[in-house]
Amino acid sequence: MREAMLYEKLSEDRVQCNLCAHACRISTSRRGICGVRENRKGILYSLVYGLPIAENIDPIEKKPLFHVDPGTRSFSIATVGCNFSCTFCQNHDLSQLPREAPDIPGRPAAPEDIVARAIRTGSKSISYTYTEPTVFFEYAFDIARLARERNLKNIFVTNGFMSVAAVDRIAPFLDAANVDLKSFRDDFYRKRCGARLQPVLDSLRRMKERGVWVEATTLLIPGLNDSAEELQQIAAFIASLGKETPWHISRFYPRYKMSDMPVTDVLAIGHASQIGRAAGLKYVYSGNVPGNEGENTFCARCGSLLIERHGYTVRKMRLQGSACLTCKAPLDGLFENH
Repeated sequence: MREAMLYEKLSEDRVQCNLCAHACRISTSRRGICGVRENRKGILYSLVYGLPIAENIDPIEKKPLFHVDPGTRSFSIATVGCNFSCTFCQNHDLSQLPREAPDIPGRPAAPEDIVARAIRTGSKSISYTYTEPTVFFEYAFDIARLARERNLKNIFVTNGFMSVAAVDRIAPFLDAANVDLKSFRDDFYRKRCGARLQPVLDSLRRMKERGVWVEATTLLIPGLNDSAEELQQIAAFIASLGKETPWHISRFYPRYKMSDMPVTDVLAIGHASQIGRAAGLKYVYSGNVPGNEGENTFCARCGSLLIERHGYTVRKMRLQGSACLTCKAPLDGLFENH
């Protein structure tokens, strides 16, 4: 447990958490929407500091990040808790646990321990992922500062529902982020996620302004966020961030409270990808479709195959440093290890 960052004290021992866009006002002995930040007599505490519930060594492609040191490993951690309540969450057993039980599980690990494990496993980065890194912000922040000193990259895999203050605080230590842009409709965010759209858009813009490498992901759910009009809006927004911003369009599989929904048709993924390219995006990817050509990276200038993938595995790279072998055009992203 650790005193929280980014909160203010109110009257009668209440506090306002300014970490995410919910801006929860919390009475004493109560928790915020995330379930892991508790007001104790006018002081807000993070209940998950130093208590990771998951630690894994993942291919960086799993985040997914296709333009950050391809083929390397990322030491990936999470605590329980989330500020969203997505009805299709694939990690609901971790993200929603604090809403269902008062205890906060996890195995104690200091920030120094996480950095040491990342180095020992040969990982080139640390990813704060699986649940929502915003809700374990203090822990991620302390790890990230140490990781930067040891030349490890820091990566957020996030829903983007952060306050501008939170983005600004972490940005100096954050190399890259994959941000879920789940829909371009506020009613989708309110009904399916318990959140709002605009703060996500604001976070995406702020991250780009602060120099964080950003890739966006949209989970394509049949009948809910897959209309041509909505996909055009998503693609246009991502293009406004910079046409070099990769867009991952992922196939939906039935999960959690939406287990009765159909799997996304692969043809729908292809249609969405065409919309992304028509909007001028240089890098549009198919997700959760192993073996699909849409997993590969092609040169935006000459069209040459630069990175061949199958699932999370990089099979072949045709790069000279971070440039196309054929035409020498630079590939956008972070490629210091190549």
